[in-house]
Amino acid sequence: MTATLADDLLNQLQGPQLAQIGQQLGLSDAQAGNAVSAALPLLMGALGRNASQPQGAEALFGALQRDHSGQDLGSVLGTVLGGGGQGTQILDHVFGARQGNAAQGLGAATGLGGAQANSLLKMLAPIVLAYLAKRMFSQGDAATPQALGQALGSEHEQIRQQGGVGGGLLGAVLDRDGDGDTDFSDLIGLAGSVLGGPRR
Repeated sequence: MTATLADDLLNQLQGPQLAQIGQQLGLSDAQAGNAVSAALPLLMGALGRNASQPQGAEALFGALQRDHSGQDLGSVLGTVLGGGGQGTQILDHVFGARQGNAAQGLGAATGLGGAQANSLLKMLAPIVLAYLAKRMFSQGDAATPQALGQALGSEHEQIRQQGGVGGGLLGAVLDRDGDGDTDFSDLIGLAGSVLGGPRR
């Protein structure tokens, strides 16, 4: 199966950048790697779900063009580690009322706990948008809201089909009826054994 955008971004964050994220959250390199590998598909898949609506694709395209184009991933990470990057506002747009569910689900699946998982999502959100902007606008005239919507729609489907922690999280957080009563018990331990057990 073709590598997802989330896989590609994870590869770009390997090494010192991943270690910096781990240090910020008090995680080992292995814990940080597994937490980020679960969080990126959740973020990408959520963006794909939003961009499946024409107005969603247009709004995201405009935000990428206006606020995130031409940014280097390393410099964005530096801004995020310094407390900037608009992570909270981005998550509000990406998850809406499901933001708490997203953090809770990621925390349950990885053993981080909800608060730490929310901090990780806030750090990764600006990085994801900078990555998408760089990838999108390198296409020149081919960069359109429709192309963005198609790319992210395909991403959403691939993540769902791959399953694992990312696919399971995406289904549990976004593909329910949104009543706020989401059961994450089946996700607990998916990544926890690699993380060395739950952290509080």
